[in-house]
Amino acid sequence: MSLTFAPMVFVVDADISIRESLERLIRNSGWQAETFASQQEFLAYPRRIVPSCLIVDAALPDCGGLALQRQIASERFPMPIIFLSGSCDIEMTVRAMKGGALDFLIKPINDESLLSAIRAAIKRSEAILGRESELHQLRAGYGSLTPREREVMTLVASGLPNKQVGGELGISEVTVKFHRGNLMRKMRADSFAHLVNMASRLRVARPMTTSAVSA
Repeated sequence: MSLTFAPMVFVVDADISIRESLERLIRNSGWQAETFASQQEFLAYPRRIVPSCLIVDAALPDCGGLALQRQIASERFPMPIIFLSGSCDIEMTVRAMKGGALDFLIKPINDESLLSAIRAAIKRSEAILGRESELHQLRAGYGSLTPREREVMTLVASGLPNKQVGGELGISEVTVKFHRGNLMRKMRADSFAHLVNMASRLRVARPMTTSAVSA
């Protein structure tokens, strides 16, 4: 996954003058910008794997910004959201922040406040994409394992010593060590602790029943 493209900032606001003003500000700051008059237009836009964030009017016609926030959370990849509002609505602000919004700004928007919020949102998006890329690589590594290697990984990462793994699988301890070496190489695990962490992230390890032992 490449993160070399310029970050993308999406704007959803029914007011064309606000869309145009924000688009200029965003592009002049070195980011890409895409603007939309409605949630339908935004949701129809193909997802791009670049650091991104969404600036949305809390009072969108038809659905409102909070409804769009909920839909994004349930249907799309997590995206940091910055809300804009024409009034200081405490209840709406609380709901937006509880829903994971990065910021809630009151119109007219101060340029520096908005740019600061965008920078923070892009940084959060980069972290999210980084975690997704790591998980993709983990899944690819796990997909390269043989069925037996997967069985060994599950048992070893669950804390069982090689001898006990062999007993459960009906193979010798030497064979367990052979499979363990292969899967460590394919998963690019540089230590037993690293392998346990990978198994946990992939959700393939059983709950620990004994102290983890490196055989």
